[in-house]
Amino acid sequence: MATIDMKRIRNIVLMGHSGAGKTSLAEAMLYLAGGSDRLGKVPEGNTVFDFDPEAIRRKISVQSSQAPMLWKDVKINVLDTPGYPGFTGEVSQAVRVADSAIIVVDAKAGIEVGTELAWDKAEEAGLPKAIFINKFDDNEARFAKLLNALHEEFGRSICPITIPMVQDGEVKGAIDLVHMEAHSFDDKGTHHVLPIPEESQPAVDEFREMLLEAVAGTDEALMNKYFGGEEITYMEIYNAVHEGIIHGDIVPCFCGCATKLWGVWTLLNSIAESFPRHSAKGAETSPDGADVEIQPEGAPAIFIYKTIADPFVGKMSFFKVMNGTVKGDLSLKNARTGDTEKLGKIYTVKGKTQTEVPELACGDIGMVAKLSASTGDTLSWTGDAAYKGSEYPLPFYVKSLSPKAKGDEDKISSAVTRLLDEDMTLKYEVNRETGQMLLSGLGGTHLENTLAKMKTRYGVEVVLGEKKIAYRETIRKSCKVEGKHKKQSGGHGQYGHVKIEFSPGEGEGLTFTESIFGGSVPKNFHPAVEKGLQECMSKGVLAGFPVVGLAANLYDGSYHDVDSSEMAFKTAAGIAFRDGLPQCAPVILEPVGKLRVFIPDSQMGDVIGDLNKRRGKIMGMDQDEKKRGWSIVDAEVPEAEMADYVHALRAISQGRASFTYYFDHYEECPSGVAEKIIAEAAKA
Repeated sequence: MATIDMKRIRNIVLMGHSGAGKTSLAEAMLYLAGGSDRLGKVPEGNTVFDFDPEAIRRKISVQSSQAPMLWKDVKINVLDTPGYPGFTGEVSQAVRVADSAIIVVDAKAGIEVGTELAWDKAEEAGLPKAIFINKFDDNEARFAKLLNALHEEFGRSICPITIPMVQDGEVKGAIDLVHMEAHSFDDKGTHHVLPIPEESQPAVDEFREMLLEAVAGTDEALMNKYFGGEEITYMEIYNAVHEGIIHGDIVPCFCGCATKLWGVWTLLNSIAESFPRHSAKGAETSPDGADVEIQPEGAPAIFIYKTIADPFVGKMSFFKVMNGTVKGDLSLKNARTGDTEKLGKIYTVKGKTQTEVPELACGDIGMVAKLSASTGDTLSWTGDAAYKGSEYPLPFYVKSLSPKAKGDEDKISSAVTRLLDEDMTLKYEVNRETGQMLLSGLGGTHLENTLAKMKTRYGVEVVLGEKKIAYRETIRKSCKVEGKHKKQSGGHGQYGHVKIEFSPGEGEGLTFTESIFGGSVPKNFHPAVEKGLQECMSKGVLAGFPVVGLAANLYDGSYHDVDSSEMAFKTAAGIAFRDGLPQCAPVILEPVGKLRVFIPDSQMGDVIGDLNKRRGKIMGMDQDEKKRGWSIVDAEVPEAEMADYVHALRAISQGRASFTYYFDHYEECPSGVAEKIIAEAAKA
């Protein structure tokens, strides 16, 4: 594909609910544009866009993918995104470099949660939007009803560009309200222009009026013509739609059937003629929110929006040219690190196929291999330019990792480290207390997909397990106890004798004091007593968890001139600890975190009811100032009750709600819960 200037480049992201047909639409666009010699089908696992083995197996997109295509001398970079909530990080990356969004809606299912989330994400990114109503030929689909629902949910800016052509109760084609002509389609997707059928005229009049009303709202002169009863010409409609899309005054609504190639020809035409180019937004955004001027002829600068760790090719960095023209073998400076990097060969990518190109113009999308730069980095001529990165959801679904084969721990760590470069919604750590390798993601499917990548790419098989909760033990009352260690086995013996008062301490660790009179325990043995207690605190008397909040006062004891030693007094302190703590009303402490849930008002009761079942304490409820009709619930919830909360909240809200959860403090377990913890520890 020859180098194309910015004016003839369109970057389109396809978004929507899982199963709405985003990948099918992308395949149809690619096939009609001649970018593929066959129409890929998701059920058959032969699509260009869903090439990942896990996507083929699951028959859903698990990562964003792209393909360039030429339509009427315009280069359209289509970015297909997953609709499943566990892969929203991939959507964020594609949205960041797109110049407009097409939200795909299933004609039969109507507005779904994924539709709402896609609209919100496009709104937050400031992207011009369009809607493609897919599967409009379904006998149970009702176009007018769905369009009314879209108006109620998202506003009157949504206006029909194409509508179904219904004859004898069945959809036979589509009617273009801009050109005022009917289209029928053959098996190859070729459209045929027909006169508008007489029986479709009432629907045409109704929806054409919606289009003209939306067009009139974009310009005062058009508004005067509309209300004055004058005819608005084709060119006025054409220009108004173009400007309306760019400024968000119009959200064009198309209909079709991607698997049959119906309506895709019209959509491609509209993208090429009316959708915005890279510079239409006026400026890019810096990390601090300031405007950065777009200069098509200026110094080259690229933004790396996505990284893939390929075991054969190496690190693949996908980028958008934000400024100037980028050529192969160009040296650019990383704004974050200050390092200079040589790009080497640059490619355009169609699914998994890479095509080397000599250069890419401002606004275009490409890939370069083996850079040190990471996702979110900016590379520019001087290193001064920097662009705002993507915003990712935080991972709170945590599982432990263990190797299927012994000795593979290092392989796990190496594989996960590479995948962390690729997936910004993953988090990995080795818990020092429990020794577990912990992987955090956006849900079960997300982590399962990560494990599949580890197996296919790096040959590492891993088992997911439950995260161990870092409980603590402490005491609730005081007691005095004696610890004596006496042993004689020939030669020097061992003798240590202490009397200690244990009580609840104010600090987190051990508060050690001594109040000995008369030297019953010499001062040089006091540190040994303290050290003995500290060592014992690593394992409590109830379930073996670390002891916290302990005060110990050494008030008496005795020693032997010959047999006493530091080791003997350490041992005596340990005996006092093990004998004394059971008398001090020991209890189990559990970690408790602060939970913040962002939820639609209509689902508030379900969320609060669920939190009550999780032993949560509601700390406050407020209206979300950023989102009308939404509330924020603040609560304190034990960590042990949060293992499945990602899935539970997703089920309650159908995927709408989100939350954050961070450790805050420890508090005493209820007796029933503590008994179960102690019993499980005894079994282990």
